[in-house]
Amino acid sequence: MIPEISEISGRVMRNIGDMFVYDPGAPLLFSSGFFWLLFIFFLLVYALLKRSRMKMIVYVIGFSLYFYYKSSGLFFLMLIGTSLIDWLLSHAIARIKKRGVRLAVMWLSVAISLSILGYFKYANFFLWNWNQMVQGNFQPLDLILPVGISFYTFQSVSYVVDVYKRRIAPTESWLDYLFFLSFFPALVAGPIVRADYFLPQLKENRKATKDDIYGGLWLILIGIIKKAVIADYISQFNDLIFNQPELYTGVQTLMGVLGYTMQIYCDFSGYSDMAIGLALIMGFRLGINFDSPYQSRNLTEFWRRWHISLSSWLRDYVYIPLGGNRKGTIRTYVNNFLTMLIGGLWHGAAWKFVFWGAMHGVGLAVHKACQPWLRKIPDNWIVSFTGWLLTFTYVSLLWVFFRAADFSSSVLIIKNIFVGFDWRQFPQFFEVRRVWCIMMMALVMMHFVPQRWTDACGRIFARSPWIVKLLAFVAVVQLVIEFMSEEVVPFIYFQF
Repeated sequence: MIPEISEISGRVMRNIGDMFVYDPGAPLLFSSGFFWLLFIFFLLVYALLKRSRMKMIVYVIGFSLYFYYKSSGLFFLMLIGTSLIDWLLSHAIARIKKRGVRLAVMWLSVAISLSILGYFKYANFFLWNWNQMVQGNFQPLDLILPVGISFYTFQSVSYVVDVYKRRIAPTESWLDYLFFLSFFPALVAGPIVRADYFLPQLKENRKATKDDIYGGLWLILIGIIKKAVIADYISQFNDLIFNQPELYTGVQTLMGVLGYTMQIYCDFSGYSDMAIGLALIMGFRLGINFDSPYQSRNLTEFWRRWHISLSSWLRDYVYIPLGGNRKGTIRTYVNNFLTMLIGGLWHGAAWKFVFWGAMHGVGLAVHKACQPWLRKIPDNWIVSFTGWLLTFTYVSLLWVFFRAADFSSSVLIIKNIFVGFDWRQFPQFFEVRRVWCIMMMALVMMHFVPQRWTDACGRIFARSPWIVKLLAFVAVVQLVIEFMSEEVVPFIYFQF
């Protein structure tokens, strides 16, 4: 009897120990129960250490690096190395007087960061294309893309460039910079945080207010609903369409495309809501990352509302350095196109992402070119609706290239919509996919709710009695249990 108990207890302890070790098949996600268990214990100690800035910094860095270890294994060491190189070179840039030498050191730092990103993310892409040209025997390199490398690389580049341009001074302590680069709420999928916005908050070490804590909790609950309830549920049908597009009718394909349009928004904005909420509970503000993007009436407005931290980064560190709109009309169009092309390539090492970015660049250029005529059109509801419909259709069709396995599959999916479409299939589709349709309709209505209403709901939640907050939490947990898939689904933007 005793040996059996000993064996069972030993197995239990090993299983518990395995939960704390990196598992490539089960990265640590905000939507997992294990993360929230860790975060609760983290928060208790964090509250005790908050008054001592240095203790708080060391503690958060330790937790952030462990979080990254659970997401990407030993690549957390590369993050430490990147931060140390950036910090040392930023101090060299600040000390050097000669502009040319400072510029060279800045480019050295940027080149190191982009080279690391390029090796892991684009090496096989370029080797495969070279192989296609020379007809060689291509064997892909055995590379694992570190989670979130694109996000913290962009933060690294912006920090060094801002030091070079004297917008900010380099941090006195390497630990301050490592805190900024490894801050776990924004580490693996953004928002892309700017040093000039975040570092002053770290220096101030402001204590979170009750409004911050309850506002952060509200954002977390909203994010969980978006991701773990809506996005993960509607993705089950969307995946069927995109994985085998030849098997489905035009109506089914159209609904799958619309479903993915909503899925990627809920998935990514849900992550951003959780990240912003977690940071807010800790006393830090990350800034808004999504602002009801599908309300946009043109493509320029869409990119002011979608993934705002990336859009503003591309504007400030790619578009403006290229010349922005300061060098003539044609050059403005070219700069828009090149910026979005780079944005597309940032998303993934495949021609479908290049095409996706290029077509957004073309769309932005066309919109700017049409501005003289658009200004003459009356701004009434018909014009607004037409602009919204054209923008939403264009964005949704381009999401097909973003999601489909390859370019040919994307073309087939779009062709299916227009060739095999029969309106009479809608009642049958609704009957078979009733919950999916109801969830989509609710999501569309929620997306067009005025922002002031959403903000008011957040304030009401923050001021409500604790029993109301508890009931809201229980309701969200119940929704997750009701609609959850068999496995925790990774966030879409983890692959970028």
